Amino acid sequence: MGFWEVALMLGVVMIFFGAKKLPQLARGLGSGIRNFKGELSAPAEESEDGEE
Repeated sequence: MGFWEVALMLGVVMIFFGAKKLPQLARGLGSGIRNFKGELSAPAEESEDGEE
């Protein structure tokens, strides 16, 4: 994505949520991405019957 697409999306987000909510949204997004990456990198646990 180019600079103008990112700038446009940020502008739309600011209009919908307001500047005060942006830090909370960014924190939530970062936390969700961290959790997702952690789940992907964690070894798969075996199920009770031994099959994966």
